[in-house]
Amino acid sequence: MVPAVSIAASFPTLNLRPANGLLLTVYFCVVKRSSFPVSRMASMKRPTITCEVVKVTQGLGNLPKITLSTVHGSEADVYLFGACITSWKIPSGKDLLFVRPDAVFNGQKPISGGIPHCFPQFGPGAIQQYSFMFSVTLVLKQEMKCCSIIESILDDETGFFLHAVSINYLACIMQHGFARNLEWSVVDSESAGEKPVVTLELKDGPYSRSMWDFSFQALYKITLDSKSLSTELRVTNTDDKPFSFTTALHTYFRASVTGASVSGLKGCKTLNKDPDPKNPLRGKEERDAATFPGFVDCIYLSAPNEIYLENGLGDKILLRNSNWSDTVLWNPHVQMEACYRDFVCVENAKIGEVQLAPNQSWTATQQLSVV
Repeated sequence: MVPAVSIAASFPTLNLRPANGLLLTVYFCVVKRSSFPVSRMASMKRPTITCEVVKVTQGLGNLPKITLSTVHGSEADVYLFGACITSWKIPSGKDLLFVRPDAVFNGQKPISGGIPHCFPQFGPGAIQQYSFMFSVTLVLKQEMKCCSIIESILDDETGFFLHAVSINYLACIMQHGFARNLEWSVVDSESAGEKPVVTLELKDGPYSRSMWDFSFQALYKITLDSKSLSTELRVTNTDDKPFSFTTALHTYFRASVTGASVSGLKGCKTLNKDPDPKNPLRGKEERDAATFPGFVDCIYLSAPNEIYLENGLGDKILLRNSNWSDTVLWNPHVQMEACYRDFVCVENAKIGEVQLAPNQSWTATQQLSVV
């Protein structure tokens, strides 16, 4: 008799027995700890925009999209879902941001690309969003293995990663907090000279409180100029008790990965998550310019306020910031075979916890400029 592992007889199952005699048993279990928000697009009111250079249009998946444009010909697209900037075009028409080809625009999963928010948690941690759990048993003679079919529908970086609890137990867990998986609202739009400006807002609600039981307000101000894109993130504690958070702007830049490099990080202390993300190696950056020769996932602590990205496509981009204390470089290499050659992530981050007492605020700015 061939042995098999079972979790619970009450779970719905799917049993497949191909011609070669393999037995594949798939258990599905809905976990109600924190479910994904269902898109409210059908009932959402169209934002009111009074500024001529800030327009609301219908984006992919019928999601509301805000387009900022300047008289110089630069343009930026911002989705209200996740307050995600998905496009930044300079006057030449070149888009300097990158959206992955597997990105979905359905109002249920974070948009994979552009400038997604990581808030109130950067990476995995105590705040997690569980959607489904899968148990797969593949029996071949006396050998048991995890089934790769399930692995193929789990997205490691922008939303999901595998958490092996037992030989036949896989949990689908969402990292990086909830801000990129919620709809933000427009609270202001204006034209500051020739610069279009829009301010978006996110507040706590039942969904956020199911994971992080605090009252807060996040304001995200986006300003477009002829050759720059600036953002300001302001988080305010509107609760009657203190809270802490970590955060990042997970920026995807269009690039040629073999030619891309980042300068200005020499001398920084590093936490290198390759090869073991759970036990990052401490080190120090000795190179004048960091490159992306393979899988890269490295945190630069106390990074300078100005660094430069040469994207390998002929563009040099200055990343200037205030109050983002750390920088993260990331490229998944062959883990994303279809697109890893076409982008690099250079992220402004706050890895250490920000502590806010009631009524206190924290503000950080980022300016991306073509030089």
